[in-house]
Amino acid sequence: MMTNMLNNTVVIDLFCGIGGLSHGFVKEDFKVVAGIDIDKSCKYPFEANNNSVFILKSVSDISKKDIAPLFEKAECKILVGCAPCQPFSSYTFKDEEKKDNEKWSLLYDFARIVRETQPDIVSMENVSQLINFKKAPVFEDFLNSLKELGYFVHYEVVNCPDYGIPQKRKRLVLLASRLGKIQLIPKTHTKKTYVTVKDAIGQLPAIQDGEAYKNDKLHYARKLTPLNKERIEKTPYGGSWKDWPNDLKLECHKKDSGKSYPSVYGRMKWEEPAPTMTTHCIGYGNGRFGHPEQHRAISLREASLLQTFPIDYKFFDEKQQNFSSVAIARQIGNAVPVKLGEVIAKSIKEHLKNIA
Repeated sequence: MMTNMLNNTVVIDLFCGIGGLSHGFVKEDFKVVAGIDIDKSCKYPFEANNNSVFILKSVSDISKKDIAPLFEKAECKILVGCAPCQPFSSYTFKDEEKKDNEKWSLLYDFARIVRETQPDIVSMENVSQLINFKKAPVFEDFLNSLKELGYFVHYEVVNCPDYGIPQKRKRLVLLASRLGKIQLIPKTHTKKTYVTVKDAIGQLPAIQDGEAYKNDKLHYARKLTPLNKERIEKTPYGGSWKDWPNDLKLECHKKDSGKSYPSVYGRMKWEEPAPTMTTHCIGYGNGRFGHPEQHRAISLREASLLQTFPIDYKFFDEKQQNFSSVAIARQIGNAVPVKLGEVIAKSIKEHLKNIA
């Protein structure tokens, strides 16, 4: 019965991006029929890797008439998504003027679509700070909306290394089911068994800054300025700007306020998970994104592997002569780690097995 239900289960991914969350479901043998996103540059990677359809549309413009035909004849309907998280980030917490009220509404749109289509299972992934966002009760409203519709709801903040993701990333994961109680699968790793930077990218060939490996266009590192090249050469293993001589330090780092950014211009450590990948993850000055040993920031390929995308994941059409490294870095940084998508999919699979 479990097999029959899986064969007739349909997944739709809101805010799908290039398909990190969807691909986790695909790897667990779920059928993802569609991904919806407003970023047209995500169409090729989403469709090329997930045997699915990309719908270029804002979720705020999506309604039951768009979703219902996709769910037609499905025995089990699953709606998943990760609303853009910038309004809930720690950065926007610190700057009241930068809060973007319009983006809060996207989570309300998610709740509206759930209310209109009433899927059997819902999963929402977002930044952990969403739980404590006091200026707008958006998460509490989302929870109440699900409970009013009769969903059993489970949510928790996931420490990604606990599930084999080589990245210090904490994410809020919510699961809701109309079929019965649901929860995440148990943690798979401990601190002693965390997947490390070396495990994830240590096998890749060495490259210089501004260079792409001849057999892998995605293994490309941005060119450093002469000054930043000197800075990274002066950065010891696991170090940062704090290890530079004064003449290389930025003026802001010499002030007391600069001490609050200890990891900027930092090198990763082989024996630890990487820092959280962001949309600027290949920028040396944007975080601890320096390669552990080589005098460069991490490459696009390294960032993708730290986000647990498979090595054969297609990020751009090979027919293209050129691609935008900035655009691909943004797509990788915005993505849900594929392995976290797998964890969510496995949890749903266990749930369906238990109620079968």
